Amino acid sequence: MTDHATIAVGDEVPALERTITLVDMVAYAGATWDWYRSHYDPAFVEAARLPAPIVDGQVFGALLVEQLQDWLGPRSFVRELSFTFKNLVFAGETVRCEGSVTEVGDHQLEADLRVVVVAEDGSVDRPATGVARAVVLLGQADGPGAS
Repeated sequence: MTDHATIAVGDEVPALERTITLVDMVAYAGATWDWYRSHYDPAFVEAARLPAPIVDGQVFGALLVEQLQDWLGPRSFVRELSFTFKNLVFAGETVRCEGSVTEVGDHQLEADLRVVVVAEDGSVDRPATGVARAVVLLGQADGPGAS
């Protein structure tokens, strides 16, 4: 967790890297009640000529929020998050959330983030998302109006 008073425009958001396994994807499907077979059924995706089950794109939003809250602590609240999908990500692949601070105010910051698929050598294989934009309220564990 970082001291909010020391954050400046241009600061890097600490990266979050995660390998997304089929077990993770089944757990996410259960938590979100999204049982579309392309997210967990190898036979279904093989018939569709895909290499493996497809990671649900909303996982990227969850990872970006986790990245920000790991960095800023429990008294931060992601007020806005927007992103677009660029490429499919498959079970067993590793993604990395990256970003930097673009604006800092008294009680909030804005950041540009992205999710990339990481190759075995650690380089970026391809983007999973376009640039994501986040607005984070600082010092407010439960969002606007929290005391």
